[in-house]
Amino acid sequence: MVQHVIESDVAVLDLLRKNQAMTVAGIAKSLGVTATAVRQRLTRLMDEGCIEREVVPTKRGRPQHEYSLTTKGRRQTGENFADLAMVLWQEIRIIEDPIVRRGLIERVSQRLAGLYADQISGTTVEQRMLELVALFAERRLPLEVDQSGELPVISVGACPYPELAEQDRSVCSMERMLISEILGETVRLSQCRLDGGCDCTF
Repeated sequence: MVQHVIESDVAVLDLLRKNQAMTVAGIAKSLGVTATAVRQRLTRLMDEGCIEREVVPTKRGRPQHEYSLTTKGRRQTGENFADLAMVLWQEIRIIEDPIVRRGLIERVSQRLAGLYADQISGTTVEQRMLELVALFAERRLPLEVDQSGELPVISVGACPYPELAEQDRSVCSMERMLISEILGETVRLSQCRLDGGCDCTF
């Protein structure tokens, strides 16, 4: 079952992003909540793979535990580098040669797919589709798969790159290429939210 980081846990993630590593007592004091409440949140976040715990020796008494973000946890916080992404995409847009520009977009989509490779292990398209749903859920993007028709239809309920897409629709092509890389099958964009549709469908 796919789990999601709940809103009450976001404050813990953001606090650890700013402070790198903290104890239960330190987190409780910073958030103004009880140590019991902090432990419950930390347990959820460790189960999600968003934080990790390390035993740190002290000068006196028992060692203490410190908690810090994992790579997944950092992605759940504000470290999305949206401004950098916008600038880089603008640089891609101004490449005049369409072949060079398309080749670069293809390489970007392949590199993105490579980042998620450890989460995609299914041997069939159907299995990889379910893993794709879980992957998008981690990115807080609603995705549904309808396999009732002749061909399966993937519906994405929110654009992963809304600001970029509004400026340049070739980012939609990159997302299509990314999904194709993950599934190992060629997909096509049949409907786009920018055209007034409720979802982007592939």
